Amino acid sequence: MAERVTFDRIAVRFSGPGAGVAPLTWGQKAILRDVRASGWSNNISGAHPVPDGATVDGLAERLGRAMGKHPALRTRLGVDADGRPCQVVAGSGEVDVEVVTFADELDRGEAIDYGNRLWVDWLVEPVEPWPVRLAVMRHRGEAAYLVLAMNHLVADGTAALLVMADLGLGELVGRRVDPHAPWTADLARREQSPRARRISDRAMRYWEGHLRRLPPTGFGGPKQTRPGERCRIARFHSPAAHLAVLAIARRTRADTSAVLLALIAVAIGSVTGVTPLTANLVTGNRFRPGLADVIGSLSQNAVLTLDLDGTVDDVVGRARQAATVAWLHAYYDPDQLDELVARLDAERGHPAAVACRISDRRFSTRPRTDAMAKDADVTPAAIRAKLPETFVKWDGHRYDVAEQLFVAVEDRPETVYLQLVYDATAFTAVQAETLLRTVEEVAVRAAFDPGVPTGVTARPSTVDSTTGA
Repeated sequence: MAERVTFDRIAVRFSGPGAGVAPLTWGQKAILRDVRASGWSNNISGAHPVPDGATVDGLAERLGRAMGKHPALRTRLGVDADGRPCQVVAGSGEVDVEVVTFADELDRGEAIDYGNRLWVDWLVEPVEPWPVRLAVMRHRGEAAYLVLAMNHLVADGTAALLVMADLGLGELVGRRVDPHAPWTADLARREQSPRARRISDRAMRYWEGHLRRLPPTGFGGPKQTRPGERCRIARFHSPAAHLAVLAIARRTRADTSAVLLALIAVAIGSVTGVTPLTANLVTGNRFRPGLADVIGSLSQNAVLTLDLDGTVDDVVGRARQAATVAWLHAYYDPDQLDELVARLDAERGHPAAVACRISDRRFSTRPRTDAMAKDADVTPAAIRAKLPETFVKWDGHRYDVAEQLFVAVEDRPETVYLQLVYDATAFTAVQAETLLRTVEEVAVRAAFDPGVPTGVTARPSTVDSTTGA
């Protein structure tokens, strides 16, 4: 098919306000640490239908306007006079729109299939020279499909949706964006104020209480792996667990995020014997005054500790309360957290490293699922009917991983869709799959019974988490 597909570029000029150099925001520091620790590009990338009536030239023009409007899209990583990373905002420049043209005799589906493969590639490829990249698939003279990628250093998931709205894409089209939302350079300067330092200081006192109690070995010692297979990825799809989550949320009056956090924590504890479980929880920080419409990356880790004994309902209640407190302490200077961790490492004699991270990435499906839970009329028969649809899919290998375990709840409708990234020196493939299936198993058992025990039993090596004995 190569001779029937051509590749071109349209150069788009842009200019806008906000040019200059500023320190990194706390959110940018957090993302940069993830990139360096994991080796992942951490891009936000997706394939999208073209808006009605849009042309290739028109989409290029929209991108130019967005680049001018949002300084974040003109921001690149630099180094200040002291050798520290900083953000550099350009006042003007030129960005290329990549155009992939398919021969008339090809089916339109070929263009769409190409776009669906391309956005996956762009997840891991550097987005440069600017932090936004756009490709348009053209078929029979018309724009047929597009792929958009953004560097996570300048946009988190919400910011990406706001930028997409400017391009006429996604579910936020038509939403009014706060014109007074701070630019990331201004936010970085604000985060150096005495008031911001007090917020970070309070967060560090909270973090120290959790980090000081961490066991020395995380989830255990090394296991046999082949070179290049340290990190593995699995995906889990369970419509049955989705229905069970609705039933548990309705009974406990918790939101589905708290229910899923509890189920994932119980599954981890069941496989590892680690209880209580300390985990990082990804928090968007956009509930804070003035930050809802920032075009930038605000996500940072929160930390919480959950006791996993008692019933599943007990853990749901603890998860709801602990997550709320954790979110309130998820806005802080990562440099200050590094200093805290280094001090605790020296005092404890072993690393104060949180071994797992949990992220609820649902944006569109989470509000709908929470609303469904209030009036859910789930039956045991309905759950049983969905069990045959459960599957685990293995996605290959990556060499580096920031934590030993990362569990993400993906934005898929009417299913619990989990991505599990794990360090194969700490977990086997059998353990990883068991963990995923345990989420479903526990959810189904607890769907209609508030007295179902978690079944988590601490192993001898995890009983004393202060001394490691």
